[in-house]
Amino acid sequence: MGQVLDKFHGREWRKAQIRKISDKVFERVKNQSGRRNLTFEDLYIAVLLVYNDINKRLPGPHFDPPSKDQIRSIMKECDLNLDGEIDHDEFVKFIQKLTADTFVVVSKGLLVTLVAAPTIAMATKRATDGVPGVGRVMQKVPNSVYASLVTLAVVWIQTSCKEIE
Repeated sequence: MGQVLDKFHGREWRKAQIRKISDKVFERVKNQSGRRNLTFEDLYIAVLLVYNDINKRLPGPHFDPPSKDQIRSIMKECDLNLDGEIDHDEFVKFIQKLTADTFVVVSKGLLVTLVAAPTIAMATKRATDGVPGVGRVMQKVPNSVYASLVTLAVVWIQTSCKEIE
């Protein structure tokens, strides 16, 4: 439960995660290419690596990377010095612009999991009060334990469904 709650830190946490991923990927691609800045081909590889890291690290659905045409148009917007290459600062802005929508989806998924699941858990626990045999057992289980178990079950179901897709 603690690990799930750690993912729900807000906008600053998400920006820090994107910055960490961006810095790591930029350095990796820059070192492999041997250039100080990224060309379009390098940038496309970097975008694929960023989306791979986002899909690994952040909870929620997996995101498909944008097309080459989308990357080319955003590159033109972010290439401030118009040299046809992206430096580190331009790359960070590029990735922030590219990934802005991904965090809205992630946040909505987390809200459903972290707010709806415990609420449903408490409602189902109260509904079992009148059921013979089950009601007494359910009353002995602390609310916090029951809500945590149901929330973990919801997270497990969500991740299982993603693996099937």
